[in-house]
Amino acid sequence: MTDSMKTIDPKELEIPVLHGYLLGAVGPRPIAFASTMDDEGNANLAPFSFFNVFSANPPIMVFSPARSGRTNTTKDTYNNVKKVPEVVINVVNHDIVEKMSLASSPFASDVDEFVKSGLTPVASDLVKPFRVKESPVQFECKVIEVKELGDQGGAGNLVICEVVKIHINESVLDEKGKIDQKKIDLVSRMGGNWYCRADENSMFEIVKPITTVGIGIDNMPADILNSSVLTGNDLGKLGGIEALPNETDVNDYKLTELSELFVEYEDDKATLETKLHQKAKELLTDNKLEEAWMTLLSFND
Repeated sequence: MTDSMKTIDPKELEIPVLHGYLLGAVGPRPIAFASTMDDEGNANLAPFSFFNVFSANPPIMVFSPARSGRTNTTKDTYNNVKKVPEVVINVVNHDIVEKMSLASSPFASDVDEFVKSGLTPVASDLVKPFRVKESPVQFECKVIEVKELGDQGGAGNLVICEVVKIHINESVLDEKGKIDQKKIDLVSRMGGNWYCRADENSMFEIVKPITTVGIGIDNMPADILNSSVLTGNDLGKLGGIEALPNETDVNDYKLTELSELFVEYEDDKATLETKLHQKAKELLTDNKLEEAWMTLLSFND
């Protein structure tokens, strides 16, 4: 990736072009598969990727059925929640992604997307709109506010919802009763026609520094900061350690785990340093943070 940057003033772009930049850069975006009902009892089902959860107490979700950038018309979902302020937000996994896409077609307002997509409507407990049976998690919500952001094409309409009941398919739970990120198999929206699947091949773990305070990159020795082997992500992980290993531990580790490297490259310090950095990088891949630091510090010991 080059350092050349394209600088854009959003006000100078046509809405479809701006829309493309926004959706191409901000992703993956979770999908709210929103089930609503009009005041005559007609069901509607449509997906929206301008969506997220914003609070746990109270449990608040927000999604945005924006005005059409081409015709400036409003979505049936928007029209429905203005009349019947209730919605079921169904999450989308890989098993239903094609049916979800089909439901996004611009059907007439009197067409039932449940029928068109082949998805199964299930009666909700506390709200009028149906749940999607095939969705692994379904949130029954009361709409507490609709915030219109404009009256021109492309303007968003923030539907602010309070979750009043949650339904979770037990097949996606782990032994502790939590949602297993490998089992739920979520999909998300990218730019253009692209989607992203959150499976084992695309997911990775980073231990959150919620209760710990790392030393930070600014406190690292210069030879580590300027390493030709370690990447920015490697340095970020190294910066998360709360305190550097003490000299005794480093010496012990050097004698027990690194002695062969020091013997082999005793007369070639440059290569030894590279090898140690490569070893530390491997340890970081295995989330062995303290061992990686002892490996790096052994060179200057």
